[in-house]
Amino acid sequence: MPTTNSKLTGREQVTRVVYWILRVVSVFYVLFLFLPSVNPARITLNINRNHSLLTSGFFYKVLTDGMGRGIQKGWMSQQALTIDFLASMACCIGAILAGFGGCASVGNNKLRRFASFFSIGGGALGSVSVFGILKARNILADIVAAKPSYADKTNVNYSNTNIILFAVIAGLILFLGLLVLILNKKPEKDEKFEIEPKYRLFLMFMPFAILVFVFSYLPLWGWRYSFFDYKAGQTLSMQNFVGFKWFVALVKDPAYAKLVGRVMINTLAMSGIGLLTSWLPMVFAVFLSEIKSSKIRRFIQTCTTLPNFISWVLVYAVALAIFSTDGFLSSFMVQNGFWEQGKNLLMSAKGTWFKMWAWGTWKGLGWSAIIYISAISGIDQQLYEAATVDGAGRFQKMWHVTLPELIPTYVVLLTLQIAGILSNGMEQYFVFENAMNSNSILVLDLYVYKIGIGSGLIPLSTVVGMLKSVVSVVLLFIANNISKMIRGTGVV
Repeated sequence: MPTTNSKLTGREQVTRVVYWILRVVSVFYVLFLFLPSVNPARITLNINRNHSLLTSGFFYKVLTDGMGRGIQKGWMSQQALTIDFLASMACCIGAILAGFGGCASVGNNKLRRFASFFSIGGGALGSVSVFGILKARNILADIVAAKPSYADKTNVNYSNTNIILFAVIAGLILFLGLLVLILNKKPEKDEKFEIEPKYRLFLMFMPFAILVFVFSYLPLWGWRYSFFDYKAGQTLSMQNFVGFKWFVALVKDPAYAKLVGRVMINTLAMSGIGLLTSWLPMVFAVFLSEIKSSKIRRFIQTCTTLPNFISWVLVYAVALAIFSTDGFLSSFMVQNGFWEQGKNLLMSAKGTWFKMWAWGTWKGLGWSAIIYISAISGIDQQLYEAATVDGAGRFQKMWHVTLPELIPTYVVLLTLQIAGILSNGMEQYFVFENAMNSNSILVLDLYVYKIGIGSGLIPLSTVVGMLKSVVSVVLLFIANNISKMIRGTGVV
């Protein structure tokens, strides 16, 4: 039985508090590996400020990019860069060890004691690596001291803030690791490594939570660009702070307003077609499950799922081979006398919305049906047996048993699809766009890409992306409330 808080001794309470501090510090140690702003390995300003410690520690060519001439001329030191690279790698490995130690510390006494050695090793390795980074920077500083004319070319970074930060974190982990090793009781000889199920599930979930944080929440920090007159390569400062200038420009400027209006029409139209046909994967899964031959069923499922793993570039190549002027369809029609000359059907602006929907459906139908196939396999077989006793045929079972059981799954996916109505993706429309269909194929994601990467209007593209995210959240809650009103349950 687990020990309650009221029965904990003073030593156990102190140990628990120390473990919590150790875990928090270990999380920050690992997190700082991915933040370029706290990279201690940037010993020279010639190193790209967008490089994180993880990049500096595992990608030597990236770390030394553009410094070959400086090494040849003597104002850069290959020895310093090599030491910096190795020290960065050691610091990264130390963070990984400390992170593993923090994760394993949620186990029983034997596992916690074992985890403390990883924390000690990670802290020690991180502490030593900081001195390696300092040594590398001192080598560059010695070059400047010997030849002051090299100062502008060597660009030594004399700031100690990030170095001190990592030294403090690594030293703290080392100290806490030693402290918990002393505070923990020695495990019994027959004791095995164990973790409570709730912590085991949490550790299994944590990698996915980290990925969601990195790719979904961390980019929100980039929203600050919408309040600055920023251009690629510059640094953000209050000198180019413009407040809501780009928000006003999006609405006030007639050219922007007209273009955004057309973009929104295309986006909503294509998403609307997708919503109206969102039942297709469910129906496809139902009919697929009714195929008696397992070989035929697997063959159809495989053939309909494989297109999902084909990139849109290859899809366009297939479309080009079939529907271009010299493609299969055009050649067939000309050779059989249906057309006088070849036609490029991809260049036609007619029916662009439905063409894009058709390609998207062909590519994703089988993949989207997988979740419904899983839901069908989880339906209680007694329902089918009861329907058979009542004299129901195959289609009656599908209508009265299978479909009603799939409706909750469909509603959840439909709610999420409504929330993402402004997110059509960019790749499909980017590869299929041409001069003829540009007006009808330009969706919001492609527009953001064009104004951000193509035109360099990063603040304006950030504003559009922000508005899209806000509208998506609002639509999610609206769809969720409608679901609660109709069905009594919702997603959120």
